[in-house]
Amino acid sequence: MTAHDDGPREGERPLEDGIRTDFRSTLDYASYLDLATLLDAQHPLSRPEHPDELLFIVQHQTTELWFKLVLHELEAVRRYLDADEPSRARKALARVKHIFRTLTEQWSVLATLTPSEYAEFRGFLGPSSGFQSYLYRSVEFLLGNKNAAMLAVFDADPDAQHGLRSLLETPTVYDALLCFLARHGHDVPGQVLERDVREAWVEHPDLVETFAVIYADTATHWEAYAVCEDLVDLEDAFQFWRFRHLRTVQRTIGFKPGTGGSSGAAFLKRALDLTFFPELLTVRTGIGDRAPVHPAADPAPPDEAPDAEWPGV
Repeated sequence: MTAHDDGPREGERPLEDGIRTDFRSTLDYASYLDLATLLDAQHPLSRPEHPDELLFIVQHQTTELWFKLVLHELEAVRRYLDADEPSRARKALARVKHIFRTLTEQWSVLATLTPSEYAEFRGFLGPSSGFQSYLYRSVEFLLGNKNAAMLAVFDADPDAQHGLRSLLETPTVYDALLCFLARHGHDVPGQVLERDVREAWVEHPDLVETFAVIYADTATHWEAYAVCEDLVDLEDAFQFWRFRHLRTVQRTIGFKPGTGGSSGAAFLKRALDLTFFPELLTVRTGIGDRAPVHPAADPAPPDEAPDAEWPGV
């Protein structure tokens, strides 16, 4: 068999007859994904180029891509709740939960970068930092951790600043849930429904009773209860990601300040105290203190079998 023979060599698997090989006039995989652009977007700055800088860049670029999808899905959750479509909202929330599982495990790849290896090219990063991630901040704003002061970080990027300002001034996913509950007969305090959505969410003690009624009779309020538990799952997944971030930073740079000017690990550790849906955690304290409406705990209605992986992360 010559080098120019198109037939398979011994041991090679032949192409199936239906597999297309001519893409001169039609769309192929690389064109659809714009791989020429994507794969040319990694530009190590270290000189001489450090062999591990590519890992660092790819890790953070893929994280940004996942956050782009998280933002897309959470905006859909808000839209579905506004349209009284909780089942579709739950599907999108489930997807976000699985994305955060992937993001959490992804830290294990970066953790293969040793402290000495990272120190050899860290100085080339300058003041660039994940603290400046527009997509991460967008996700946090959409989940309720709003901070108008963060807009100043994006003064040099008007498009990012405009998008973040829009999220600052619009309701969160949690706001959408509370409005959904109010429309469906749940007693949501008026001051909560009329709050200034530009402010970071703080716990409203009066709202805990709203959830207590739902959790006391999950069969009657299964739809609302299920969405609430999906949000708890999401928060758990987000916090696991934050924790793995903290641990990866600690094992790589110890307690050095971040490249963007933050205190580094100390800053990340404080973030673990943040919660998006505090009432959904507080309501658990009183569960079991009142007489149950039904003897069986958390029964699913006959026409809805709970997902095999729900609740829990």
